Amino acid sequence: MNLKSLTIGMTVEHPQYGTGTVKSLNEHVAEIRFAEGVRTVDPNIGQLSPTEAQVAVTDLEMPLANLIEQIAQSVVEKARTKEPEVKELGARWHGGKLVMHPADPALQTKEISLEIFFHKIVGVRNQLRVLEQKINAHTGLTEGDKVELHQYITRSYGSLTTFNLLFKEKEDQFSSKA
Repeated sequence: MNLKSLTIGMTVEHPQYGTGTVKSLNEHVAEIRFAEGVRTVDPNIGQLSPTEAQVAVTDLEMPLANLIEQIAQSVVEKARTKEPEVKELGARWHGGKLVMHPADPALQTKEISLEIFFHKIVGVRNQLRVLEQKINAHTGLTEGDKVELHQYITRSYGSLTTFNLLFKEKEDQFSSKA
């Protein structure tokens, strides 16, 4: 299996470590969480295989834009009816809520379920990971530009460490050394 065929969140099988979930990707290796912990694996030599069926689309009978639009509509419909997945949220926070009280008592208090709030925090983390991958793969950026952009991402992770207490597993938490 090659690195380009991996995506964050994908479940893979390794002959020595078993089943794991891809946590992050860079130019040459993938960090994968297996039952015994996170391992750094080179997919080109690591004998990884996907645990789910993969697809290669060739000879489309319809315009690609139409296919993408149909898939996007389906995803949006499912997202509206499905509760966000909160597997990484610590058990003590399930069913909890975040309450924000404005300084001005004339203004209304805002409440949001911790599951939804956590889902949004994890979404920010995932988007930062995608941004990191795009920076690494970008051919028009110099190494200096890449380092500078990675520093912004690292600072963003550092700002998000405030929310580490919500995570069930320590390895899912934000680190300012992203």
